[in-house]
Amino acid sequence: MILFAAILALTFISGFFLPWWLAALIGLVLAFLIRTNGSAFWSGGVAVALAWLALALLKSFPNQHILANRVAKLFHLPNWVFILGVTVVIGGLVGGFSALSGSLLRAVVGPGNQPKPATAK
Repeated sequence: MILFAAILALTFISGFFLPWWLAALIGLVLAFLIRTNGSAFWSGGVAVALAWLALALLKSFPNQHILANRVAKLFHLPNWVFILGVTVVIGGLVGGFSALSGSLLRAVVGPGNQPKPATAK
């Protein structure tokens, strides 16, 4: 739950003025630092998906979805809601796989996983 909240907050805040790929870096670093019980993919995926959904809606509602409708038309989609859905799915995949990568990286090289020195018999 802590991992989910941290990824959600940092991704949402960084989404206003930093590039989109920073969400992947946030998920990777936080999942490496915060130990989870195997739910890193879902925590990161849902957190980034919700953050990107909120950011997309905050940017689309003030202009009556003009840009989103034009992008939907460019991709031969009926309306802006489909572009919103694609955004959420891509964000979920980016966040999920980056958090999973951080969690697996912690399992391999993280604290407490160093080999024990051999003892002489």
